[in-house]
Amino acid sequence: QVQLVESGGGLAQAGGSLRLSCAASGRTFSSYPMAWFRQPPGKEREFVAAISGSGSNTYSADSVKGRFTVSRDNAKNTVYLQMNSLKPEDTAVYYCAAARGYTLATRIDDYDYWGQGTQVTVSS
Repeated sequence: QVQLVESGGGLAQAGGSLRLSCAASGRTFSSYPMAWFRQPPGKEREFVAAISGSGSNTYSADSVKGRFTVSRDNAKNTVYLQMNSLKPEDTAVYYCAAARGYTLATRIDDYDYWGQGTQVTVSS
């Protein structure tokens, strides 16, 4: 069983930065892609960014490109989401997820394991 625990959420002002962390345990961390999703208030969960098992490949949603960076430290079994130039529309619960397979993916159905989520609130 894979366990994912997010941390680092909180309140930020527009234009500010936050860094989310997700600590993983339960399987060979470096073998699988990881991703961040978010669920804004009253909306469906949406893809934010993903990173390959080795960390050499990443993919981000258009809405966060140039502002958010996903990275991972396989020695620490941890994936990160650095969020800069935050906007009020980035307000959401952020979830990290571990992929079912070995391919970088953006669909919710491609991820089997989820963290409990961490709230990010951006004030204007």
